[in-house]
Amino acid sequence: MARFIIGKIGQYAIVLWIAVTLNFALPRLMPGNPLALLAGEEVGMLTAQQRTQLMANVGLDQPLPTQYVRYLQNLARGDLGYSFQKNKPITTILADRLPWTLLLTVTSLLISTLVGVTLGAAAAWQRGGRRDVGLLGFFVFLESLPSFWVGMLLVALFAVQFPIFPTFGAVTPWSSFEGMELVQDILRHLVLPLTTLTIVSVSGTFIVSRYSMLAVLGEDYIVVARSKGLRERAVLFRHALRNALLPIATVFTLNLAFAFGGATVVETVFSYPGIGRLVYEAVLNRDYPVLQAAFLMITVMVVIANILADAVYPFLDPRVRHARSGGGAS
Repeated sequence: MARFIIGKIGQYAIVLWIAVTLNFALPRLMPGNPLALLAGEEVGMLTAQQRTQLMANVGLDQPLPTQYVRYLQNLARGDLGYSFQKNKPITTILADRLPWTLLLTVTSLLISTLVGVTLGAAAAWQRGGRRDVGLLGFFVFLESLPSFWVGMLLVALFAVQFPIFPTFGAVTPWSSFEGMELVQDILRHLVLPLTTLTIVSVSGTFIVSRYSMLAVLGEDYIVVARSKGLRERAVLFRHALRNALLPIATVFTLNLAFAFGGATVVETVFSYPGIGRLVYEAVLNRDYPVLQAAFLMITVMVVIANILADAVYPFLDPRVRHARSGGGAS
């Protein structure tokens, strides 16, 4: 088990090192002026003396190895650079935006996982029946819907046709809400982007849950459990669903890792002030340091999600725990 953990830590450390190195190297190796990539296109309007001073400030006047060491030192201190477009440290910008994205994505993942697993198990339990066929067709249809289209449809229905929910931002601008009024205002702004992200993500969880349950229901221990006279509910929850959770956990952790990508479109449609909207703004403004930091954060999220998956697997499947402890060796 210790050897497995050390090996995994080594793998993730290598992945992070490669991501950090690429993040450092790409702006410096791309054609053109690296100062423009790191400090923005506005440097073209500076005088030669100002550009020289700015080069020194961002460390571009040093040899590449020296720049790389300085870059690693800054990362170790939590310094992700400076946004010349927003005139703020990038760490401050990400700290302001990250909570909104976490609120949106984590809530959406929890809802989509609960709904997808429950309905997927129910559909598989009645394979070939009306419920199974109807749910499968419905979720396959949802899988084909682009997130921006779903968002625009919800805006047309619940903001234009029936003006119930706000469609811009995370809180009402220039409001003075406090306490529960502020919470209610945040939740009202969250409804439409949350519904959009949940609709486009729940189908994948449903499909994986259904097929995982179908595979488990064909196992011998399910037949044995039924032959013992156990109630159908007990067979479903104690035996079938429990053993079908491993693929579902994989989907959940991967969805957690890639939720930032899906949230980018949703946050852009609703002008929701999260990391996805920040990436969109950085692309429009050519704020390359912010893009670098955002992509590095997404990489870290992918690694964290995989670490969570590796940590959860032994609790869901004793065979994994047995293999990692060396019990599977002959």
